[in-house]
Amino acid sequence: MPNVHLTEPMQEYVQGQIRSGAYANLSEVVRAGIRLLMEKDGARQFYALKAELEAAAAAAEAGGFAEFDS
Repeated sequence: MPNVHLTEPMQEYVQGQIRSGAYANLSEVVRAGIRLLMEKDGARQFYALKAELEAAAAAAEAGGFAEFDS
């Protein structure tokens, strides 16, 4: 596993989180940060898909579609 290099302010923040009891160690803090990034990416993908669906629905309502006959 790679080493994690943090800036001084980040190190101080992490140590504060550990001292407060919010996290037991650096690994827990890093995992929490990665989980947040993963959630944010998932939300970004959801809202992009939602916007595409809304645009498609608006186009369909405006008559911008073709009949399909299988």
